[in-house]
Parts: sequence; C-alpha cells; structure tokens
Amino acid sequence: MIKITKSVLQKALIAGFFSALTIGVLTVLTYKSTLGYFIAASFGSSMVLLFGFPESPFAQPKNVFFGHFITALVGVIFVNYIPLPIYINIYFAVGAGVFLMILLHVVHPPAGGNPIIVIIGSASYDYLINPIMFGCIIILLLAVIINKFLLQKNYPLK
Repeated sequence: MIKITKSVLQKALIAGFFSALTIGVLTVLTYKSTLGYFIAASFGSSMVLLFGFPESPFAQPKNVFFGHFITALVGVIFVNYIPLPIYINIYFAVGAGVFLMILLHVVHPPAGGNPIIVIIGSASYDYLINPIMFGCIIILLLAVIINKFLLQKNYPLK
C-alpha cells in the first residue's frame, strides 16, 4: 500500500501546479501569439525535475539548456545529413545524444527524447531556436523565479 504523507502530498501539488503553469505559458505563447513555437514534448518531462526535484544535478540550468540543445542538434544533423532509414537514424541519434550529454557533463534525461521528436518531425535548424533555445530560456527563468524566490529553495545549486 502506498503511504501518502502530508509533505509528499504538498510536494506533489506544488510540483504539479508549477509544472502546469510553466507549460501553460509555453502553450499560450505557441498557440495565442505569432512568435512561433515555444513548446516541445520533452519539456513536459523536464517539469518533473525542475519542480519536483530541483536539487538534482539533472535539473540545473546548464544541464537543462545544453542537454536539450545538444540532443535536438544531433537530431537535426541526422535528419539533414545521415541518409539512413528513419528507424536506424532514431536509434543512432538517441545514442549519440546520450553520449554527448554525458561526455560534456550536461545530462538532462528528458532531453534524450529530442532526437526522436526531431527525426519523426523532420525538424529543421529553426527548431533549435524555437522551441528549444527560447523555450528553455523561458522554462529556466520561471524555474529560477518559482524555486528560488517563491518556494525559497536553493535553486540553482551553486
């Protein structure tokens, strides 16, 4: 049987609320403005770390930004320059993205899905700017404001 304590319930409610708020901001910018796309599917799983476990090394701004950027870039490179069947490109690109995140010390597990998203959607280099770069900047600004200033957490870690 699962035991739900008051502190676990509070943590879950706070994480769920601020995750919804952050994704809501990206969704409104994407669908109610002419500024472009600000949302990527992998950002949903980033919310788990940013608002549920902000103390995790994987939730730190450097990891979030560069993890998403590197893995999306790998996907774009595979789409544009590696003429293999999609099912082969996907598994090589995911492996390359994970390899690079670990090698460069910018591991953000949700970013591991970016090559799949990019390859299935045949995304162009523009995808790196919107939604990846601008979306990550917005996510991180909100994560810092919410975690550091509203929730009084030590985020980002020093």
